[in-house]
Amino acid sequence: MKALLLSAYAAMSHRHWAEGLQQQFAEFDWRCLALPPRHFSWRIRGNPLTWLGQASECLADEHDLVVATSMVDLATLVGLFPSLGRARKVVYFHENQFAYPLPKGQRVQAEPLMVNLYAALAADVVVFNSAHNRDSFLVGARTFLSRMPERLPLSALLSRLAEKAVILPVPLPEQTPRPAGRGRRLLWNHRWEYDKNPEMFFAALQALANRGIEFEVAVVGQQFRDQPPIFEAARAWLGDRVVSWGEQPGDAYREVLDSADIVVSTTDHEFQGLAVMEAVTHGCVPLVPERLCFPEYYPPECRYAGDQAALEARLAEWLTQPATRPALPDARAWQWPAWREAYRDVLRGA
Repeated sequence: MKALLLSAYAAMSHRHWAEGLQQQFAEFDWRCLALPPRHFSWRIRGNPLTWLGQASECLADEHDLVVATSMVDLATLVGLFPSLGRARKVVYFHENQFAYPLPKGQRVQAEPLMVNLYAALAADVVVFNSAHNRDSFLVGARTFLSRMPERLPLSALLSRLAEKAVILPVPLPEQTPRPAGRGRRLLWNHRWEYDKNPEMFFAALQALANRGIEFEVAVVGQQFRDQPPIFEAARAWLGDRVVSWGEQPGDAYREVLDSADIVVSTTDHEFQGLAVMEAVTHGCVPLVPERLCFPEYYPPECRYAGDQAALEARLAEWLTQPATRPALPDARAWQWPAWREAYRDVLRGA
């Protein structure tokens, strides 16, 4: 099969997924077009124009399969390159713009929402990495479209989208999971951005420190030019408790995961949570909020109510009484061998 993979905003998790697809299905003749993850507003709306200038010959070729991320304006591309319309079209939603939290002071912009919606309508199959992602997309689309000036056939439209929706998480590479650690090292390994709610994480650590509870902490993950000021403030008072800080290269990052015992999420936005899954594979017991996608992936004993008091209470218990920590979830359930055939069926149209 001649396959075209389109990624309009190739963030880290998107690259991870795209590389995995090409490695797992090497029998396909892949061609990949990807755009760097910057200038979001332009990327999500302007990707057809960028590719029109850079890769029109590739897009005009005949393909058996087109796999696009939800940020690709697939409907416009099909209009510009009718040969794409003859291919099997799969759109993958790593996230959806209807459920993406906005920074303070920003208003909802219609363009990203409509790109998501038109891409889903243009696809033969719409794949989401979690049921939370799918459901929040459908609910968000209904809420958004119901406010439009025309009366639209929402039930029929959304039923059509729901019927072609499939749940396939981004799989992790095959790897033997490490056993759980029983030490006092906490891990926070998320993007250093507002939607990951670092304020609550550091507030819980401050409360634990004030109670005299001993712990170490590794705060790693992807950093950006602008980041919440809480990181600099927390680094100052955490002092010798910090064993690793800031973005780490591949091998060093994996060493940090291997050395940690508990991985914590306080996020206000998550559609799958690859960072937590990676940490679990390396032996970290997960502590995640009772919201978003997490109930799909983690048992109740690995979840807290979602507020700071509940997080602090669970961490205090796990740090002072390690025997109360739950068993690790089976990380093999998230790896490629568990999902390869389901992906093959979607790509080939079985």
